[in-house]
Amino acid sequence: MDARTWTIPGERMKAGQTYRVPLSDAAMDVLQSLPRVVGNPYLFVGARHGRPLSSMALLQLMRGMGYGVGGDRGDYVPHGFRSAFRDWSGEVSSYPRDVCEMALAHVVENKVEAAYRRGDLFEKRSGMMAAWACWCSRGTGAEVIQLKRARTAAK
Repeated sequence: MDARTWTIPGERMKAGQTYRVPLSDAAMDVLQSLPRVVGNPYLFVGARHGRPLSSMALLQLMRGMGYGVGGDRGDYVPHGFRSAFRDWSGEVSSYPRDVCEMALAHVVENKVEAAYRRGDLFEKRSGMMAAWACWCSRGTGAEVIQLKRARTAAK
């Protein structure tokens, strides 16, 4: 928490390398607001004592809200959040492609380029994560109107 960094061990990453994620002020606010469970070292606690939140938790939440393959609100999956970030980074932000791809922990396909890349662009990604948090929390300025689903007549 003090380092404002989420470090993911290599064994949990596809590329097998430890990966650091810079945490924005907004991310820190969320993490600091989480309730702590005595005896559980995880920030996102699972249903079982001493265990982390399941890797399926977000998918299950989305399905419960009607999002997901065959859902009444559309065919969405958690990976769509990564896609939304990539769209923003490429179409809205002015961050270079390398920074965008590194933020998603994508592996450099070109073997020669990969051999020369030693850093993780952490400082540049820190600025990018702050910009992303700002973009996500901005208001649209539009009035939000709650729509109600029409009820069908009973037969």
